[in-house]
Amino acid sequence: MSGDLKGKRIIVTREAGQAKSFSEKIRELGGIPIEIPLLRINSITASNEQDVFNRLKSYDWIIFTSANGVNCFFAAYDKNGGHFGEQVKIAAVGHKTDLALQRFGYTADLVPDTYDAESLAAIFLPIYQNREQILLVRGSRSLDILPKKFTERGIAFDSIEVYETMINGGIKERLHEVIQKNAFDYLTFTSPSTVNAFIDLYGEPVPVPCVCIGTTTKKAASAAGFNQLITAKTFTIEGMLEAMIQD
Repeated sequence: MSGDLKGKRIIVTREAGQAKSFSEKIRELGGIPIEIPLLRINSITASNEQDVFNRLKSYDWIIFTSANGVNCFFAAYDKNGGHFGEQVKIAAVGHKTDLALQRFGYTADLVPDTYDAESLAAIFLPIYQNREQILLVRGSRSLDILPKKFTERGIAFDSIEVYETMINGGIKERLHEVIQKNAFDYLTFTSPSTVNAFIDLYGEPVPVPCVCIGTTTKKAASAAGFNQLITAKTFTIEGMLEAMIQD
């Protein structure tokens, strides 16, 4: 696929720490990444952190919905001297979340073929055994898809917020400059939070091709008023690149 995005100028809105790998892949394909990180990710200490880690060995399932959640959870894990029980199984919402787990020496036991919370719920609920203890690892802006699914089924679970997603107000001037010059070919969104941050910082949607990592992000972009939407078939950065190549 080398050169398939030759000369294409692509706005990367991911948090700065995650933008690098996306930008590198764009360059490998001949494209020109324009990094405008709309979000900042900060680790936080949850009010129930001590309680969760005191009973960490009792959980049968630990569910991670993002790589950020993995990274921030294991920072707290080390701080609290955490230990999983021998019975523990791990679920991850997608391949990149599983890769983050592997960097800490763990591999997910359950990963859906389609990388979103709806798909994870679809394969998790049929195998869940009554009375299994669940810990859901989340961020401050995580969607409520899994909590709602569990509540509807009467499944008890614990939840811990290990990071907060903040709008990067310092990038506002740069965003306005790039958008108003119209010097780009694609705008990329990797989560509903990036969509919401764009609207917060710019004030309105723009009539340009927007590439969304998946259907949940596409729904958020559509609801925000974006109307030139392209969705990756595989809900990954690689899927987004392929969608731009095929466009």
